[in-house]
Amino acid sequence: MVSSPVVKQVERFDVTGFSVKTQNKDEFNTNTAQLPNLWQQFYASDLGSNTCVYGVYSHYDSDASGFYQVTAGVKSFHPAAGLSTVTVQEGSYLVFQGSGPIPAAVVDTWKKIWEFFATHAEFQRNFISDFELYSGFNQVAIYIGLK
Repeated sequence: MVSSPVVKQVERFDVTGFSVKTQNKDEFNTNTAQLPNLWQQFYASDLGSNTCVYGVYSHYDSDASGFYQVTAGVKSFHPAAGLSTVTVQEGSYLVFQGSGPIPAAVVDTWKKIWEFFATHAEFQRNFISDFELYSGFNQVAIYIGLK
């Protein structure tokens, strides 16, 4: 289930974890998708026991059709050896809430996001940083950075 989005102001913060560079067309193909392995690596590590888990989308080459980096991690204050650290930029974010079995709820929420931006020209993505916040069982909030 996905609820109506709301605009929230977010302060800058860092997330440390494991990263991959990918693009949407690769993620729609089970032979080239990297995100399932990224999340498997994350949950196999000691990082996965943290209560709040983040999936940060950053370093966009262009827009949703280009390459971008995804970091599966936790909020951090110091970089850790062997891991990637990414900064979530301060600013306005449109927040979409999803619930249900993961990862299906995440996929459904992203579908709603794409549909929303296709029909609401008053909101424009900035393609700087977006993030998924997993803060409870079968709960995801996806924050989309706005211009």
